[in-house]
Amino acid sequence: MQLATIQQRIYKIRGFRVMLDFNLAEMYEVETKALNQSLKRNIDRFPEDFMFRLTVT
Repeated sequence: MQLATIQQRIYKIRGFRVMLDFNLAEMYEVETKALNQSLKRNIDRFPEDFMFRLTVT
């Protein structure tokens, strides 16, 4: 995947630069569900601020 394509998938949400799970899954050629399951199983390997869930405010 080219750098320009990756940069287009980085969004600014609530002041943070983020990539959405379905974009990351596409980059790694896995299903979104599989990406999220892997992340949950290995949560100790990631910094505390690695991910967050958006909520309605």
